[in-house]
Amino acid sequence: MNHSHANRFQDFFKENQYTTLKNYLYNYQLRKRAVEKNLKNENVELILEVGSGISPVIMKFRNIVYSDLSFSAVQFLKHSYGKGYYVVADGMSLPFKTGVFSHAVSSEVLEHLRDDRLAIKEIARVLKPLGRLIVTFPHRKFYFAIDDRFVGHFRRYEINEMKERLKGAGFRPVSVQKILGPLEKVTMCFAVLCFSIFQKLKPQNVKVPRKSLIATLFTSIFKWANLYYAILVWLDARIMPRALSTVLLINSILSKGQNNK
Repeated sequence: MNHSHANRFQDFFKENQYTTLKNYLYNYQLRKRAVEKNLKNENVELILEVGSGISPVIMKFRNIVYSDLSFSAVQFLKHSYGKGYYVVADGMSLPFKTGVFSHAVSSEVLEHLRDDRLAIKEIARVLKPLGRLIVTFPHRKFYFAIDDRFVGHFRRYEINEMKERLKGAGFRPVSVQKILGPLEKVTMCFAVLCFSIFQKLKPQNVKVPRKSLIATLFTSIFKWANLYYAILVWLDARIMPRALSTVLLINSILSKGQNNK
């Protein structure tokens, strides 16, 4: 993530078991599929993923630059995936020349930044004219709860607020897509509450070896449970009105000349 405020999840990936489990999470998989679908028929030259962390949402392209404020996350990602380019970078001050990327992705990042408007302007600067920006973000302020505080969110957005920020940086939103619905919100609040209780109650210095039978069995169950649960959450997002969506995706185009301002 690209933010100065500590993200609790960023600490977890130091534990090998969490790293394995995080990439199986149903909500991550649904975001990843949605972003990749929006890039499917695009003429991609060079992509920038802002705030990729340890779980990037773009993995089907080689001409990609992964960036994150955390050196450890970038190092881990490079060791795990290998393909592409890896840069330690602050999303509010990107170390790239103007107009070098054809596409950019910011998935669940802007809500972690104190100055999200500056970050969007920085993305606009490094994009080519008519470049594409795909953003996913937590939707509706009234959903702000324990899970948002847990992962270090500064805010949630109303859709008009996000569109206004994009337009202010020179982007023209062309499509809005529902990614997650209220079922995801209930699930994450419950999961965070359970995890917090578990962390307080678990015995100190007791660790399950990563390659133990218990760890292997739990990982397998976790993987398949998230796979099937993703279907239920996907259906929930499709059925529920957009006004109740908890995560939205906006695909936008940068107007000509905007990155030179």
